[in-house]
Amino acid sequence: MGLFDDFSQFLENRLEEFLQNNPHLELQALEEQLRQQEEDTLRLIIQLQRQEKKLEQDILSTAQEVKRWHNRIEKAQTANRLDLVQAAQEREASFLRQGNQQWGQMQGCKKRIEQAKELYHQIKQRCKEVRAKAVQAEATHYTDKNERRWETDGWNQNISYDFDNLFDQLEEQFKSLETEEELKKMKRDMGK
Repeated sequence: MGLFDDFSQFLENRLEEFLQNNPHLELQALEEQLRQQEEDTLRLIIQLQRQEKKLEQDILSTAQEVKRWHNRIEKAQTANRLDLVQAAQEREASFLRQGNQQWGQMQGCKKRIEQAKELYHQIKQRCKEVRAKAVQAEATHYTDKNERRWETDGWNQNISYDFDNLFDQLEEQFKSLETEEELKKMKRDMGK
């Protein structure tokens, strides 16, 4: 295992060194992590909203049972059946306790939804900040790279531009646009 550990440590060191030399890539990785967190948070919000709807349905069902047993209490009292009155009152009280528990669960669920929405907005804001830093770092990296090339190439030599890097930037921009469109669609679907 020593050889594997040494090799793993070597790769980690090389990766850290590479990221230090290319901070824009580290920011891109962070941005991708934030996008994943954003998607996970959207899924959580959708899950919690489904749970809230189910709790609302359960509360309505329990309320119907409370009403049904309240009517039975009145019928038993009218028929002067005290044995049935007491049993019906116990059943009604049981449904009232159940309804109170469901109400508390629904309130907790609503609170978690609000917290998840707040987290979603925070992640979205952080993602914008990281994206801006990544664009700035990429521009700085590109400018530094070109300045160094200009200083060493001199006036009379051909200057080659890194067109592959420009095309990769275009690819990244389109990926970003496509991801934003998908997230907007998820938001619209979530709002329905």
